[in-house]
Amino acid sequence: MNVWVTVKSLGKRKPALAKQATELPETTGTLRQLISNMVTLQVQALEDKKNQVEWLAYLMPEEIESQGAAGKVGFGAVNNEGTPELQQAIETAVLAHEDGLYKVFVNEEEVHQLDEPLTLREGDELVFIRFTMLAGRLW
Repeated sequence: MNVWVTVKSLGKRKPALAKQATELPETTGTLRQLISNMVTLQVQALEDKKNQVEWLAYLMPEEIESQGAAGKVGFGAVNNEGTPELQQAIETAVLAHEDGLYKVFVNEEEVHQLDEPLTLREGDELVFIRFTMLAGRLW
């Protein structure tokens, strides 16, 4: 099933990233499964990106313009040599949700419970909002 996913960080001044069409398995029936499927897709995308070999990296003017509109212009290189272990990444993402580091909304309604039934339909809009931790002194 295809859904639209938006990720936003409240601590950033730039607007949310554009909606991206994402294909989820039909077995996504709870928030825990949704988080697991999203992490799996992201880890797979990272591995695919690392496996792409570019001999000559350059950007066309159209690419510069479209990336600039999104807020960042770059070659898309992955500098981190390590690949996350999938099960550990899923557990970390679930723990982060339990700790309140991000919220998940489905069609503008917040989803709280990890194991309650979740009904997703074709074309639903998912929004992940990350909260930024504040650091520093009081004065």
